[in-house]
Amino acid sequence: MMSVGLAVFLIILGVIGGAVAGFFGARAYMKKYLQDNPPVNEDMMRTMMVQMGQKPSEKKLHQMMTAMKAQQAKSSKK
Repeated sequence: MMSVGLAVFLIILGVIGGAVAGFFGARAYMKKYLQDNPPVNEDMMRTMMVQMGQKPSEKKLHQMMTAMKAQQAKSSKK
């Protein structure tokens, strides 16, 4: 028969292990989700530029999107 102290220890160990595994699993899922579905796209960028009073040219939009993607790639390598 298992002692009560051992049972409590195993339960606590299981809860801690589950929390750690859940944290890293959720972190990996969110990284993949944000990589597949970037939070800002060209239409959003165009809308923001119009709201700021700028005339969004296609060249400027492409430059900004390229810069954002490069920054995202740089930060994901860390």
